[in-house]
Amino acid sequence: MMPNLIEQIGDWNPQLFRELKGRLKFFNVAIAVATSLLLQVVVFLYQLREFPDDRYSLTGTYCSSYQLYQQQQNQVFEQSDQSRIADFNDFLSNNFCPPNQINSQLWWRDHWEYIFLTFSVIFIFTLLVAGTYLLINDLAKEETRGTLNFIRLSPQSETTILTGKLLGVPSLIYLIILVTLPLHLWAGLSAKIAFDHILSYYAILAASCIFFYSAALLFGLHSRWFSGFHPWLGSGAVFLFLFTTMVFASSYNNSLNNSTAWLRLFNPWDVTNYLFPNLFHISDGSPLTKLQFFYLPLGTSVVSVVSFHLLNFGLCSYGIFQAVKRCFLNPQASIISKEQSYFLVAFCQLMMWGFSVQISLNNERWDERVAGNLVLLAVYNCLLILSLIVVLSPHRQDVQDWARYRYQGVSSRKKLWQELISAEKSPALVAIAINLTIVTIPWLVWISLTSVFDASDRQTWLSNDIDRFKVLLAIALSISLMMICATIAQLILLLKTPKRSFWAIGTLSTAMFLPPMILQFIDIAPSKYPTVWLFSTFPWAAIEYSGVTTIFMAFLAELSVLALLNFQLARRVRLAGESATKALLVGR
Repeated sequence: MMPNLIEQIGDWNPQLFRELKGRLKFFNVAIAVATSLLLQVVVFLYQLREFPDDRYSLTGTYCSSYQLYQQQQNQVFEQSDQSRIADFNDFLSNNFCPPNQINSQLWWRDHWEYIFLTFSVIFIFTLLVAGTYLLINDLAKEETRGTLNFIRLSPQSETTILTGKLLGVPSLIYLIILVTLPLHLWAGLSAKIAFDHILSYYAILAASCIFFYSAALLFGLHSRWFSGFHPWLGSGAVFLFLFTTMVFASSYNNSLNNSTAWLRLFNPWDVTNYLFPNLFHISDGSPLTKLQFFYLPLGTSVVSVVSFHLLNFGLCSYGIFQAVKRCFLNPQASIISKEQSYFLVAFCQLMMWGFSVQISLNNERWDERVAGNLVLLAVYNCLLILSLIVVLSPHRQDVQDWARYRYQGVSSRKKLWQELISAEKSPALVAIAINLTIVTIPWLVWISLTSVFDASDRQTWLSNDIDRFKVLLAIALSISLMMICATIAQLILLLKTPKRSFWAIGTLSTAMFLPPMILQFIDIAPSKYPTVWLFSTFPWAAIEYSGVTTIFMAFLAELSVLALLNFQLARRVRLAGESATKALLVGR
């Protein structure tokens, strides 16, 4: 039966047939089934060891007489007679609950709930950590044997091949979970857990697997320099993420009122605790009950919470899968194209600002709530733009090819701008500028909508035109600084030296973080010497202590540096195209 099923699957997806045929052998299947059955027996017996016996305490949770003795205990403590208190405590410790007073039905319900929650945690760690390791390790073996290039040359589409990998490589992990699934479902129903909550958990778990597995494929295609260590690195990173977010989900409940809430959507623990409140035994309930997105109270309904998580996982998995297909077809291509980067930045702004604009629980106005998230938004956007600079900036050979075949053949300025906006091998300066514009639009909207006075006529931040103009200049300084970084990175990538990417990353990191560290080390504070900080790579720290004229002069200085760097970059690109053309003519 199994071989016939696999052959039918092969007609639908040959790559999946290849993966299943190599893994679903009798010995491997027997080991997987035995492991799953042994795990079920161990979990069941571990919970069964606490079954109330004839020595069960009178003060136990499942003793029906406990409430009666508790009332007597309260009366004894009210009399403040130490001898009677001691005698009563001795009575409770030396006597046990009668067998007919033990609530076995309640114990079994809690027993099944513990089993259900235990397997829920095991499923998350097993599927995400072990599945990630198997996918990255499989790509590493394919790359080592040279069969990955052979698969690329097959007539199958990249979607069919990658889908076969996602479904076939962790097939033994799927088998272990499927064998355990009947007991898990039976335990949930026996514990009186709503069936729709259980189905929602399965949907979230499947969406998490698709997201993390797609990210594992992308990491495996772009981590060849780790020389065999990357399977452990990838799965270890997933394990660390799951463990850290589990600690946050079980202890910290007030972090969903800012832009970091989006990052917690990738954490399956919060929504699992929302569906099963006894998972972490949090007295205040799951923080997802207070979840908002642009004032929409998503946490009030299970349907809205689960749907929003599934939508987030679906969109992010789709984007990652597009990057995986792009890298699979061309290992030398960048992870995303310039046009895809525009959608990525816009989506990130939508999600981060959506969780920043919320109804305050402390009577704060919406603009004050956003003001509290400015640092987080600035850090996220800075990291996002710096990452795009590294990803989108083409190397020397790509720029030479573009300058030879495209730049020299551009007959109009409009055609040139189209090439700079969307062409794969053109310099990334215009694309970075467009992404910076997308990042800036929400900030400008926020500044324009921030009211001067609140309902009590209390003056608030950005209360006059000078403060608003200073914030606009700070945004302009940020844009010019990012453009300078992008230009420097592109100039370094045009050099003939080896390992240009590491040189570019190292130079940008040094230029960004070393000057502020030196200023802090020699005790030059932004409040005392704001002018010095304005001309550093962290000018935002001195905006509050600087005048408008000084900020404007710093902005003009950065524009001058940016103009000189771009003039040098245009000259280098033009020379690259001319020298390539001359080389062709000499060869002819």
